[in-house]
Amino acid sequence: MIAITLPDGSRREFDQPVSVADVATSIGPGLAKAALAGKVDGRLVDTSHRIDNDAALEIVTDKHPDALDVLRHSTAHLLAQAVQRLFPGAQVTIGPVIDNGFYYDFAYERPFTPEDLPAIEAEMQKIAKEAVPVSRSVKSRDDATAFFRGLGEEYKAQIIESIPADQDLSLYTQGEFTDLCRGPHVPSTDKLRAFKLMKVAGAYWRGDHNNQMLSRIYGTAWLNDKDLKAYLTQLEEAEKRDHRKIARQQNLFHLQEEAPGLVFWHPKGWSVWQVVEQYMRKVYRDSGYQEVRCPQILDVALWKKSGHWDNYQDNMFFTESEKRTYALKPMNCPGHVQVFNQGLHSYRDLPIRYGEFGACHRNEPSGALHGILRVRGFTQDDGHIFCTEDQIEAEVTAFHRQAMAVYADFGFTDVQLKLALRPEPRLGDDATWDKAEAALRNALRACGVEWEELPGEGAFYGPKIEYHLKDAIGRTWQLGTMQVDFMMPGRLGAEYVDEGSQKRHPVMLHRAIVGSMERFIGILIEHHAGNFPSWLAPIQAVVMNITDAQADWVEEVRKTLANQGVRVSADLRNEKIGYKIREHTLQRVPYLLVVGDREKDNGAVAVRTRSGEDLGTMSVADFASRLHGEHTAR
Repeated sequence: MIAITLPDGSRREFDQPVSVADVATSIGPGLAKAALAGKVDGRLVDTSHRIDNDAALEIVTDKHPDALDVLRHSTAHLLAQAVQRLFPGAQVTIGPVIDNGFYYDFAYERPFTPEDLPAIEAEMQKIAKEAVPVSRSVKSRDDATAFFRGLGEEYKAQIIESIPADQDLSLYTQGEFTDLCRGPHVPSTDKLRAFKLMKVAGAYWRGDHNNQMLSRIYGTAWLNDKDLKAYLTQLEEAEKRDHRKIARQQNLFHLQEEAPGLVFWHPKGWSVWQVVEQYMRKVYRDSGYQEVRCPQILDVALWKKSGHWDNYQDNMFFTESEKRTYALKPMNCPGHVQVFNQGLHSYRDLPIRYGEFGACHRNEPSGALHGILRVRGFTQDDGHIFCTEDQIEAEVTAFHRQAMAVYADFGFTDVQLKLALRPEPRLGDDATWDKAEAALRNALRACGVEWEELPGEGAFYGPKIEYHLKDAIGRTWQLGTMQVDFMMPGRLGAEYVDEGSQKRHPVMLHRAIVGSMERFIGILIEHHAGNFPSWLAPIQAVVMNITDAQADWVEEVRKTLANQGVRVSADLRNEKIGYKIREHTLQRVPYLLVVGDREKDNGAVAVRTRSGEDLGTMSVADFASRLHGEHTAR
């Protein structure tokens, strides 16, 4: 007998091996029809997979968290089949799942263009309606190579040749189309209902510019038409909110080819930066951090000791001087250990908290750069806590309270926590990682929060808590982190004297709330669609005259507000007041202060908001008080 245990704890027994589909049918015809795949002892499989031993089984339907990946992977194959039907001779290469969708790379006699997409998508819809069964087979490496060469699929044959000779390979067939794939896939193409092709791009074979340029077709796939429509609507809104477009409109920053991945901040953009930095600097002070500043380049010997050389050197920039090799720091932690190491510390001194707005550089691939959301040079609100094991929980819970308060002040209220666990490769042994991961779990329990665990996604030196924030249009951004590190202090010689006068290595907690300042500001721009709250806006108010007769009073108002710390400008141009109001509204300035003869005579200003609300006439002092109140309340 074979016993199948279901997620609700119930068991079903069968007197012979059964497929996932058989088990679903035994439960009910509705489940059998809805089944997309299975999960046997935690491993995703096709519904045709046969179970010949006792096992735990989950039936993957569209309600299952793994359903989207299965659907998207299968839709990539649907795309490839449609392309080969319409463009005989097109060779398939790779077609992975990516965030929100998939892509497939093709070799063809000409590049595909956006004009090709409607016909390809229509063919995909046709194949989906045909309900073509999807089947899995297994071949040896050599047989698979010969099979694809026989089809004229030279790229697929090259992929297979890079696989060890003793490995059998799985192939998936739907109609006339067969592809190499680990799977799993949906049982038939009619399960694929909600998809859309998005764009075409060029991609070098195997990412090498010396190889042939392929055509990459991107698509998105969802569980149903409602989810697809919501995603496409989100993309439209994201286009309107693109931080690069708003930055041009508001004159915040620019990027240029001579400095790829590096930002030229303009006065208004730097004003936003300074508001964020000074706000975070106060968080440092209020939380007991001492601010430090460390060098931007350090001898590679230090990076070898820290472990970055073995685990991170491909992402680092290097320079030489007097036959010594240095690295631009990709992160601040080794420098903070050097500060800690100056002098002898007692356990009574701990915890010691250092903070730095540290400038870092990472050698990101040029294709991955994206405005100020992905750059090569960035500044972190970085901090490190040196503490004992007994102090970890208190420090993590205090950090959690800090982070949540900061996110709320910047307008983010939907925050999810994730715990990233030990990766490969990593420093240290399993016992140390067990201890580090347990410390973070205990701290999260103490915070009274729920979290998701991410196996294999921790840093090479320790596990971390990640803070994922949802923005105004539903996108999720990973910002803050709290990492427990038992490794680096010992590798870099950090010590303190314990109660028994013995030297010990402290635990090092790596923490950041906003992370990269550049990325955070880019996210803020898109979250607020450039309509910054008044306390954060680069220009909080513009004072405008109706005629030249009010010019002196406009300048006096500007000086008065500026002396009170308001970021204010004056518009004395010889233009109609309606034109000025419209222009500064488009610039998203929170307050528009209009001055005519009556306001000048009364020593006042007429106040409008960028949304068009008329707040009436008020004194300059009352307006300044209003702004101050908004800043305090955030």
